[in-house]
Amino acid sequence: HVQLVESGGGSVQVGGSLRVSCEVSGYTADKPYCMGWFRQTPGNKREGLARLNLSGSGRVYADKVKGRFFISEHGEKDIVYLQLNTLKPDDSGTYYCATTARWNQPLIPTEFPNWGQGTQVTVS
Repeated sequence: HVQLVESGGGSVQVGGSLRVSCEVSGYTADKPYCMGWFRQTPGNKREGLARLNLSGSGRVYADKVKGRFFISEHGEKDIVYLQLNTLKPDDSGTYYCATTARWNQPLIPTEFPNWGQGTQVTVS
């Protein structure tokens, strides 16, 4: 059973940076896994931001975060990061990581069955 735990959210000023983390456990190393980061604000749908295969390949970013956000994985631990740079007030929201046992999944929430509890980011 795959479990995801996000951390690293907080409050940051406009133009600042933050890194959120997602610790993954319970997956089988010989299966393909794709990790996605999503964001949701009250009253809005969850939107995809970035995804990465746990092999380190297949980085994809939503247009609105290209060049500002960077997804990566820890080389030795089962942790996936999302580095948030040049933050704007519209980047505020709850950030979720999610995973699916397939590579190269599109950044659509319904394609990812396993979710963490989310971590809040506030930009002001």
